[in-house]
Amino acid sequence: MIATTFRPAEATEKAAAPSGHAVLPALLSRPYPAVMGVLNVTPDSFSDGGQFAAPEHALAQARKMVAEGADIIDIGAESTRPYGSEPITADEELKRLQPVLPEVVSLGVPVSIDSMKSSVVAWALDHGAAIANDVWGLQRDPDMAALVAARKVPVIVMHNRDRADPAIDIMADITDFFARSLDIAASAGISSDNIVLDPGIGFGKTPEQSMTVLARLNELSSFGLPLLVGASRKRFISTVTPSEPHQRLGGSIAAHLVAAEGGARIIRAHDVAETVQALRVAAAIRDLE
Repeated sequence: MIATTFRPAEATEKAAAPSGHAVLPALLSRPYPAVMGVLNVTPDSFSDGGQFAAPEHALAQARKMVAEGADIIDIGAESTRPYGSEPITADEELKRLQPVLPEVVSLGVPVSIDSMKSSVVAWALDHGAAIANDVWGLQRDPDMAALVAARKVPVIVMHNRDRADPAIDIMADITDFFARSLDIAASAGISSDNIVLDPGIGFGKTPEQSMTVLARLNELSSFGLPLLVGASRKRFISTVTPSEPHQRLGGSIAAHLVAAEGGARIIRAHDVAETVQALRVAAAIRDLE
């Protein structure tokens, strides 16, 4: 077996490991949002599934994104696409990560581990990852919050739902979800300085609800925490202009510029160079107002 089950008692033993306490302040100190480059080492992600499953291809893509200005590399080894993804074991997830993650860490930019399994996150942190990215916002794996608290690393808390419901008030649902996540975080001892909120564009939402979240993103500033938005290549874009995922660069940039205006401090994107350019030019123009 590759994976080991994380137990809260183990947290104290690992607490002395290198922490990510300085990561967020550095990322959030700039006049424009930080860019998180997406690296999926999966065969079935919605946009680029299989393209970077081979370790050599994944490493080449990571180097490319760093050269293009990525501030963070977000590595995921299990597809969490909202529609039709198949769950995998922690063993399989680790098999995909082992030849890639340590090499990406060596490139010198912070690495986040996109996993909903505490055992996988623990392994990734042991091997240099600096940020935990939990697409279920500390509400799926009961050991995740204890692990994050013990390691004193930043955690991205994402809103999610098992299925979309067009009848609900999506902003109220996100607010209630985040309140539950923050209660879990506080009970576990996670510092609020280490929490980033992600409204989960495309996850458990209709296309219209995803656009509503972008339009009303500033309402989430009431939590007083940094916001991350990942609208890159998402399905809602194709409801405005019919397109396949690889044809949604323009829509992705439009959505991310709106998100930046709404207060997003981190943008998660597949197309790093174009996203970096758009965000920095927009910030430069605003500076002249």
